[in-house]
This record gives sequence, C-alpha cells and structure tokens, in this order.
Amino acid sequence: MFELEKLVEPKTRLDKKEKTSNPCDLIIYNDDVNTFDFVIESIIKICEHSSIQAEQCTWIIHHNGKCSVKRGAIEKLKPMAEAFLDRGISAVIES
Repeated sequence: MFELEKLVEPKTRLDKKEKTSNPCDLIIYNDDVNTFDFVIESIIKICEHSSIQAEQCTWIIHHNGKCSVKRGAIEKLKPMAEAFLDRGISAVIES
C-alpha cells in the first residue's frame, strides 16, 4: 500500500507545478499587406511549425482575423512576437 502512494506522489507534485505556470498565447492578426506565403514562411521560421501547421494557422488568421500560433511562457513568446513585428506582421501576447 505504501508503494502505491510513492508512485502517486511524484505525479501530484508535477500537477501542482503545471497549475502554477501561467501560459500565454502569441496571437497573429490578419492584415491586407502580407501575403499568405510570407506569413506561412514567418510562422515556420519563428515558431518552428511544420509547413502544414503554418498553413493552417494562416487560413485561420485569414478567416477569423486572428490565430494563436504559439502557447507558452511569456519569456519565450516575447522574442517571437518581436520577430513577427520586425517582419511587419501584427502580433500580441495575451494571457
């Protein structure tokens, strides 16, 4: 019985750690300036998505006006958002 509790304990600690993190979303907005190919290329380069993922995000941006292209810690997303902005693509981080 004690062995079972030992196996459950590390999982419980991991769950507590996951709950304390506060992930954010990197949102890309639609515009009338950038081409599909440029946005797809940018998502692949900056977010390291596959070409299929990047194309899907681009279609969502086109149809919905925005898309969350990456989720994670704000420290990781800030340089990505700046990279999109440097390319002339509207990007914000939302919590």
